[in-house]
Amino acid sequence: RMETDCNPMELPGNTGFEEDSDYRDFEGTDVKDMRLEAEAVVNDVLFAVSNMFVSKTLPCAEDVAYINVETRERNRYCLELTEAGLRVVAYDFDQTDDRLQTPYHETVYSLLDSLSPAYREVFGNAILQRLEALKKESQS
Repeated sequence: RMETDCNPMELPGNTGFEEDSDYRDFEGTDVKDMRLEAEAVVNDVLFAVSNMFVSKTLPCAEDVAYINVETRERNRYCLELTEAGLRVVAYDFDQTDDRLQTPYHETVYSLLDSLSPAYREVFGNAILQRLEALKKESQS
């Protein structure tokens, strides 16, 4: 089983806006923090799932955003993104189920790794292809 908590292609998630109080003065900027983070999460792994997008139905806030994902196995999930990480909050798009007590994952990679064997395979193959390309570059 491949551990994917440490992704070599991962960009730092902290944009620095959180600490910079000057950005708080712009109207609506605080509401976009987690939405921007959620968009980055989607862009990072969209290639390895069937469908993934930030929910437009569920409310985004400074501290929470919701992401809909459909795995290659055709399973649908609604994910909650907070400072604590990501977790499944429902087994369909744009839903939350307060009775679900699913664990938080530090990264989208470990969450998808636990939900989707097909994701694991596609993601692993992408890393292998990238390593092969780097190997060829270093040999030339």
